[in-house]
Amino acid sequence: MFEAENENFLMLDLSSSQMEVEVLGSGTSQGVPVIGCHCPVCLSKNPKDQRLRSSILVKKGSVKVLVDVGPDLRQQLLRSGTEDIDAVLITHEHQDHTAGLDELRAINFIQKHPIPIYCSETVEIRLREQYSYIFKNANYPGIPQIHFKRIPASKFNIGAIEIEPIHALHWELPVLGFRFGDLAYITDANYIAPPELEKLQQLKILILNALRQEEHHSHFNLEQALSLADSLKVEQFYATHISHQMGMHQEIQSNLPPQKFLAFDGLMLRP
Repeated sequence: MFEAENENFLMLDLSSSQMEVEVLGSGTSQGVPVIGCHCPVCLSKNPKDQRLRSSILVKKGSVKVLVDVGPDLRQQLLRSGTEDIDAVLITHEHQDHTAGLDELRAINFIQKHPIPIYCSETVEIRLREQYSYIFKNANYPGIPQIHFKRIPASKFNIGAIEIEPIHALHWELPVLGFRFGDLAYITDANYIAPPELEKLQQLKILILNALRQEEHHSHFNLEQALSLADSLKVEQFYATHISHQMGMHQEIQSNLPPQKFLAFDGLMLRP
């Protein structure tokens, strides 16, 4: 079972596992607090009510894989002490998941080589449009050094990390989630087809978007996410991509069933 070693560290007691997953951000597209909002959540002093845009960092041995590069990436990497990244996975092309791409140049300066960006063809086309300055003059000093790699249809490895793509829908937009061994991460989804759900069997940990308590046209709400976790019989569920409309972390968490949690920024997991 999971034990809380400290406020920001929940661990599954499997000494043979070396993988760690850090939740760099657990918030929705506006983050929390929202600019100009004076609701109780946005005014809360509880750090667990302060959410940067959604992202995770997967680590196994010396290999580090970043999922999404949102607009808070600089702050997230500084907070986590991350100075090297082996690859980036992009779930989809929305700005709250791609607007921090330029921040990767700081990693380039340290590593002295390009960073592979794994994404779909649609995402690559959008990024080449949004960041045209990167590709118009590849020799210009100081621009991010990246190269695109297509996400395979089946399982693949980045170093010691095995990855299985999970296809989902964000209303009508195709998005990708990923399974890393016994943990799966899916954000910005409101539909997962049965064949893709088969890839999520026998999970220990599911991190799934749950925007708020009310229904939404393109995201799972909390009830829907909890129901999906129950149907998959996962050992642990963590909600992510959470908006200020969800409510106060402490209040919502106190009413969740056993082994069901709201994720928070800085959460560390070892599946």
